[in-house]
Amino acid sequence: MSSEIIKENDLIFLILDEKRRWLIQVKSGEKFHSHKGIIEFDDVIGKVFGSAIFSKPLETQGYKFFVLKPLPSDYVLHMARKTQIIYPEDAGMILLYSGIGPGSIIVEAGCGSGALTCILGNYVRPNGHIYSYDISEKSLKRATANILKAKLKDIVTIKYGDLIREDLKHKNVDAIVLDLATPWDAIERVKNYLRFSGTLVSFSPTIEQVKKTVSMMNKNDFIEVNTYELIKRKIQVKENATRPEVRMVGHTGYLTFGRKIKNIKNPYREIKKKTNEYVNLNGMPLRG
Repeated sequence: MSSEIIKENDLIFLILDEKRRWLIQVKSGEKFHSHKGIIEFDDVIGKVFGSAIFSKPLETQGYKFFVLKPLPSDYVLHMARKTQIIYPEDAGMILLYSGIGPGSIIVEAGCGSGALTCILGNYVRPNGHIYSYDISEKSLKRATANILKAKLKDIVTIKYGDLIREDLKHKNVDAIVLDLATPWDAIERVKNYLRFSGTLVSFSPTIEQVKKTVSMMNKNDFIEVNTYELIKRKIQVKENATRPEVRMVGHTGYLTFGRKIKNIKNPYREIKKKTNEYVNLNGMPLRG
């Protein structure tokens, strides 16, 4: 496979060092200013992803930057956002445990900045679609801008919508992803959008939310209801000084998964006996 060329309006992942890195869109004639000099996008366009470039003015700055093609995890951590994010490890688990893949139809409630939406959009290409809803106009505006930057406007539809109070009339959806304050209030409605065997995913930061969500899922014909918490620890690797890093994200949130079923009563194992049961006390010693 040949290396991919950076084109006008592409998103790039620009890296200076371990801490300073940016997700930005390149446009002809424009520049990126940093405390380590200026990156001219005309110098970036036409190069292959993975190239090194030097900040200007070369004589007084000349710092080396690397230009990479953004990964889905880069969308999560570095795109413009104001709300709590779903971290890459959680997004990866959502993909694997929900069965989301090429061609999947997804309903998302609580798009926030659109970071998770971008990841899901990349994985349902080319024939799938994401219908993402939020009740915050600021979130909708920010998510729409991020979706356009990620070139996913044909894969993702972002709209104002309240899954708790509105019937959005979806049918045969493959998976529903909830990032709501009260997800349990949406379950009875959104289960009608899911196909049988489809997956419901709920992300919540507190265990109190999880308990109410699981209880409501159990009441609404979901099985395989499981909740997980992922903790990731990065290792600092140096010669003669390899150890875990001091700082880590100890808790991101709880992920609850469930599968929709078509439940019926068991006509064989749930038959009640017609005769009353009794205990025969004949021959047993009785106290006076």
